[in-house]
Amino acid sequence: MKVKEIMDKEFISVSADQGLVEVSIKMEKYRKFTTPVVDSDKRLVGWITSLDVTRGLRENLKTVSDIMHSKDAIVHVHENDPARLAVLETSHHKLVSIPVLADNDVVMGVVRSFDIVETLSQLYEIKVTKIFEAMEDELKGVSWDELMEAAAIITRRRTGKRIKPQEYEQNIKNATFGEAIWATGGLEKFFVGLIAIGELVIARKVARARK
Repeated sequence: MKVKEIMDKEFISVSADQGLVEVSIKMEKYRKFTTPVVDSDKRLVGWITSLDVTRGLRENLKTVSDIMHSKDAIVHVHENDPARLAVLETSHHKLVSIPVLADNDVVMGVVRSFDIVETLSQLYEIKVTKIFEAMEDELKGVSWDELMEAAAIITRRRTGKRIKPQEYEQNIKNATFGEAIWATGGLEKFFVGLIAIGELVIARKVARARK
């Protein structure tokens, strides 16, 4: 997934010479807390937040250029960067949003923390069966029943709880990716479990082929 797939394309922008009163009205109207400052070619030249505007009005400053953060001080990503980079930058710098640029510095969109949360929530709601269907497709020659048998064995090894393949299948039909992560103790443990299932199902298939 690339940044352009999660960015907000319905963003507003302002120019450096615009008055703060006008800008404050615009940001309030469109309910935006951050806004890129662009030149006549829509290239990024600065960045402002609602807090900057509030401070500027309080201090009787007049234009956006009086309050904006310069381009060199702005964390940004490019539209074709991996989406995870936007997530990492936003989290690391504790930002509400960051601008998304094309190669010529034209602002193409804005990634907001809300967009990230929404995207992650959609991923969390993916059914676990979809993940196993992808495994079945990748592990050529491995059947669904073989996957369920291996999953039941790995579950017993990891938890000590005996479970039949049919029970495991029923469990994952009702579970989402997010629920599975919490149930297994985290993302890393969940994927370690999937790897173990894949390794076991292949080993069992090879062993049967040798008999």
